[in-house]
Amino acid sequence: MIHSKEARRRAVYMAQVLGVAGAYYLSGRIGLMRQVVVDGAVVTPLWPPTGIALAALLCSGVRVWPGIALGTLVTVSEIGDAFTVSRLAIMFGNTVAPLASYALLRKVGFRSELVRLRDGVCLVFLGAFAGMLISATIGSFTLLLDGKVPPGRFWLVWSSWWAGDAMGVLVVTPVLLVLRGVRWPRPTDRWLEASVLAVVVVVSSLIATHSSLSMIYLVFPVIIWAALRFQLPGSAPCALVVSVLAILAGTDGLGPFAGHSLMEIMANLSLLNGCVALTALLLGATVAEHKNIRRETENAVTELEALVEQLAPLSGPAAARHEDRPWRHGPLDGGPHPDRY
Repeated sequence: MIHSKEARRRAVYMAQVLGVAGAYYLSGRIGLMRQVVVDGAVVTPLWPPTGIALAALLCSGVRVWPGIALGTLVTVSEIGDAFTVSRLAIMFGNTVAPLASYALLRKVGFRSELVRLRDGVCLVFLGAFAGMLISATIGSFTLLLDGKVPPGRFWLVWSSWWAGDAMGVLVVTPVLLVLRGVRWPRPTDRWLEASVLAVVVVVSSLIATHSSLSMIYLVFPVIIWAALRFQLPGSAPCALVVSVLAILAGTDGLGPFAGHSLMEIMANLSLLNGCVALTALLLGATVAEHKNIRRETENAVTELEALVEQLAPLSGPAAARHEDRPWRHGPLDGGPHPDRY
């Protein structure tokens, strides 16, 4: 029995590691479909594997890090020789970065349910902005030492690398954390409004990213609507849809991205995706926190009312005895006291 449980535990662990590696590799293939070459460095406006790696650590713990390393190794092999020192250094940076983000989030008491504003802020500044500095720095310095990036273009490559990794955390990680707690929908759920929201976010995103009238900010009212009505389960998928459609339009040079240089397109995509992800994440977390506070307040009021009802019979007889003596200081003739009228 003990050997059977141990074998089952190892099998589950191996399945988790291979699952993380497979998800990392598949998302990396999707990200490389819109790759951009900047002075010999392959970067993307959105690198989904970083979001998958951090979500896997938050859900399963640090024990799945070999899956991240394996997925990084296989993904890097799609770009070039995976067994050179530079490729191994890039693999090391892409593995350590989500581990550092996970350690920082655990240090501050991060909750993966994302029902507090502080959780959203921590995911933005610690999980995305701070943690991804490691992968961008190691990768950029590796390419600089290999001579693939000239010294004068180092910061351009570094910022593009960092933005892509950070956007992967901001856009992909919240969606995966939301899917972790998904439940089977009930007939009483807001089906009609959710269906209308799904159609509106796709249509408005297509118009904003393909129109030449600079209507890119049309997507923000939709993100706000999703956050106010459905919190993070509604705003996070909407932010993902907007980011994907914007990247497709930007890399094809369509709509508001037409006529711009590659660097301008990368900068505009990073700013747009960052603003959309921040709006969806922080506003959704804020609304969820307010709803939780209201729910806790209502529960506290209900408990207080129940406590008052339990204590009421104890004070009933004393109150009754007090009411049985209406004439405390009547006149000497025994008539009613004039103060009672």
